[in-house]
Amino acid sequence: MSYDNFLVLANDWQEKALQLLLKGNYAQAAILYEQAITEQPSVKSYYWHLGLIFLLQEQEAEAQTTWLLAMAEGESEEIELWTAELLEVLEAEAERQRLNLSNYEVAWAIRQHIREINPGDINNLLHSVGLSILRTTYRGEEPDTLDSIIKLLKSDIPREVDSDLLLQVWKSILDVAPFHPSSFEFTEACLNYVKEPLPVIEILLLFAYDIAYSGKQFHLATRYVELALQLEAKHQEILRALAGFYQDIGNFSKGIETAKLCYSVMERLGDKIFANHLLLRGLMLAGGHWEDGWSAFEAHKLMMWDLIEECPTNLDSTAAIRLMSSLFFFPYFEDKPQESGKIRIQIGNLFQQNVENYAKPIVEKCRHRSLPLLEGSNQKKRYKVGYLSYCLRSHSVGWLARWLFEHHDRDRFEICAYLIGSKLTNDPVQQWYISKSDQAYKLGVSGIEAAEKIYEDEIDILIDLDSITMNCNCEVMAIKPAPVQVSWLGWDASGVPNVDYYIADNYVLPESAQDYYAEKIWRLPETYVAVDGFEVGVPTVRRDSLDIPSDAVIYYCSQMGYKYNPNTARLQMQIIKAVPNSYFVTKWFADQESMKNFFIQSAESEGVSADRLRFLPMAASESVHRANLGMADVVLDTYPYNGATTTLETLWMCIPMVTRVGEQFSARNSYGMMMNAGITEGISWTDEEYLEWGIRLGKDALLRQQISWKLRQSRQTAPLWNGKQFTREMEKAYEQMWQKYVENSRNE
Repeated sequence: MSYDNFLVLANDWQEKALQLLLKGNYAQAAILYEQAITEQPSVKSYYWHLGLIFLLQEQEAEAQTTWLLAMAEGESEEIELWTAELLEVLEAEAERQRLNLSNYEVAWAIRQHIREINPGDINNLLHSVGLSILRTTYRGEEPDTLDSIIKLLKSDIPREVDSDLLLQVWKSILDVAPFHPSSFEFTEACLNYVKEPLPVIEILLLFAYDIAYSGKQFHLATRYVELALQLEAKHQEILRALAGFYQDIGNFSKGIETAKLCYSVMERLGDKIFANHLLLRGLMLAGGHWEDGWSAFEAHKLMMWDLIEECPTNLDSTAAIRLMSSLFFFPYFEDKPQESGKIRIQIGNLFQQNVENYAKPIVEKCRHRSLPLLEGSNQKKRYKVGYLSYCLRSHSVGWLARWLFEHHDRDRFEICAYLIGSKLTNDPVQQWYISKSDQAYKLGVSGIEAAEKIYEDEIDILIDLDSITMNCNCEVMAIKPAPVQVSWLGWDASGVPNVDYYIADNYVLPESAQDYYAEKIWRLPETYVAVDGFEVGVPTVRRDSLDIPSDAVIYYCSQMGYKYNPNTARLQMQIIKAVPNSYFVTKWFADQESMKNFFIQSAESEGVSADRLRFLPMAASESVHRANLGMADVVLDTYPYNGATTTLETLWMCIPMVTRVGEQFSARNSYGMMMNAGITEGISWTDEEYLEWGIRLGKDALLRQQISWKLRQSRQTAPLWNGKQFTREMEKAYEQMWQKYVENSRNE
């Protein structure tokens, strides 16, 4: 072919070569480019495309040889220009392979060659990591590529970084490798390139909440939020998150300090209430801050009443559900259920009004879902029961609800588990629950997402196990995705009007309780909770390791800082003083120095030497905790918030205990459990009786032995230890609740 003829046909052959390339006919395309090079050896673009075609045929050596040949005799300026042209060709093809063909392997391979030619091209490196994620080969362990990116981002040399690409790759890295150290290092390096901080802060916060509550990585979540703080020092949500996370990791002084700062920057009343809740949480978890806690609690009640009077109905989801959390500490301070119950009902009504406003589409959808189910008989062949919980894992609720799942009649009940905040969780107890469910869903922390799934599954009866301890559960219940909704086992009733029933027994709530409950109290005939037993490990502490004589009397109190009340501590120290050769043992977190000082001051104020106090570290597991509990001669319960799981564990370990009975649910747990285990010794209705029982049980070894024997015998006979019978009673309650629902619906 002559040179003139080639020029005439140039456009035709280039179009033909392009079509061959697009169709993957690389051999024919290569022939055309080789002919073009023969005719016009000075046109460098032909070499770039021919080398690319060799590369696409996995002939890497031929590709590199072609490119090097084209540049062999160029001057430095020419080589720089030609290199830029080659990179442009490779870049275009890499994007075509990615966007048009979804051929991530080829696109990634091309970008490795771009990297060899220009190792400092940070955008190419970012694309490479993004492609590794699309290839599903990225696990955070690409030290070469990611380290190069991090070094380039941290260098002082200005970089032309594609900010949109950087943000996209960063978000993808957080999704696929949330816990890998390189993900944090990369995030830290990205901060210098943040042009608009608010979207980045939002991503960081959502990610931190996710890895904290779904992945239980609270220390890592704290570090990420501290990075967000660098972008905006007084951002309200950052301060809220940090205050909670510092407390979760046991850094109570920082948690309290940050909660105070958080409160100071809030303007709206609802935001101030939640910030004050965070302050209360820090003070109570730390222990020993009772005066400050009481002042904050009194202010809290006043703000709650102000909010009830204000009655805002335009709250978004986050602001609304935080109102429910803010009720949490009422029973820890006072045993006044008439007052706290009234506030709870008012806040529950306010909360539901707001949910119905901001989640109107799904609320309306759920409202009409139940009508087809009313056809036919009241009786159903098989009920669909849904259990909604964040805590069906290695948690108190997880340990106590097991027997209901174990003994359910699967011919009559289909069981669905909605595991809130569990997307990143790999917990063995949770896996057990999944194995015991007909359907189980690992969900995030969105109440609307959970409600949608429950609605789609057409659940008949929905059981919330967490109440306000997981505030998105309240959102689910307010939406009402199931015709019959029940609260059981959690903190207490939530007061949300769309919850139909609250499960109790004749002990845990007095007869007058219906006056201050929005939910209908459904009393089971014996106990509102039962277990078949607990796993017990090998103890890790002994009397001699605690420097306690073998003949001494050990009083034990094992509760969270929330539950330690100065009046109860005073009574406990009076018991220690009255019983010779006795010691008081409690558990504490390493950073709870204020709680340790609280007990020392309580002891000294009652004339008890601090030498008679012992502080145990947290046990490595629940089974070890129960084994260590075996050292106790007498367990002294807390008031106005009793133990629950700890009480069951104490009774299972056959240890006598002293409890103070009150009016509210949390002040009657131990009383009900003791009655359902057949034990009345140690049940006190006044402070004086608490003191008397504590002293008597310490001094009377024979009485302790008799109680221990009765508890051991009760394992075979008592309702508290009969999970199967308890399950039958719960199932009977479900059936009766459904029948009432059908009858009421027909009469409307």
